[in-house]
Amino acid sequence: QVQLVESGGGLVQAGGSLRLSCAASGSTVNAYDMAWFRQAPGKDRSFVADISRGGSLRSYADDVKGRFTISRDNAKNIMYLQMNSLKPEDTAEYYCAAARGRSTGDLRAYDFWGQGTQVTVSS
Repeated sequence: QVQLVESGGGLVQAGGSLRLSCAASGSTVNAYDMAWFRQAPGKDRSFVADISRGGSLRSYADDVKGRFTISRDNAKNIMYLQMNSLKPEDTAEYYCAAARGRSTGDLRAYDFWGQGTQVTVSS
């Protein structure tokens, strides 16, 4: 079992930056592929980025590629999402997730979820 807690959300102007953190406890995070998802009001939860348990493989949704960077520090049991050049359409609740198996970007692949952190980007 692993517990995930997100932090770092907030209100930012368009073009600004935020860094989200996902702190894991209860198990060593290097046993899991991990990912970020987001959910805007009235929309489905969607994949943002993922990172393999060793950190060597990363992938991104097309609409964040080049602006967001996912990383992890297994020694500290933390995953990050650096978000630059934020746009109003990035406004959403952001969730981190951990998968015992391989991260696929499909919600069903993830076994553990955090409670979310809100990101609001004003125009």
